[in-house]
Amino acid sequence: MLKKIAVGFVIVPVLGMLVLSAASRPSSAAPADDFDAAATYKAKCQMCHTATASKFFDTSKTEEQMVEAILKGVKGEKPPAMPAFEAKGITAEQAKALETYMRSLKQ
Repeated sequence: MLKKIAVGFVIVPVLGMLVLSAASRPSSAAPADDFDAAATYKAKCQMCHTATASKFFDTSKTEEQMVEAILKGVKGEKPPAMPAFEAKGITAEQAKALETYMRSLKQ
């Protein structure tokens, strides 16, 4: 009986810590409704594409092509190449929001 109580005093706190640590971890990607395309663009895209999306943004490409470029990246002839943002937690829906935001800057 004493062994069961001792084991309980060890296992219960360990399980509690595991549950709390899993609950407190932020997810790798923000939900689409919480995604701020403008803030993400300013933080991650504007440095290369400019504030008005006037560089390295081809509006003749389809939405699907642009989303693919955001997610998978683009290898350029000269560095810096565009990184793959899917690996950084951007979802397809968020990439579409970024693409739409960039098109709105061009108007």
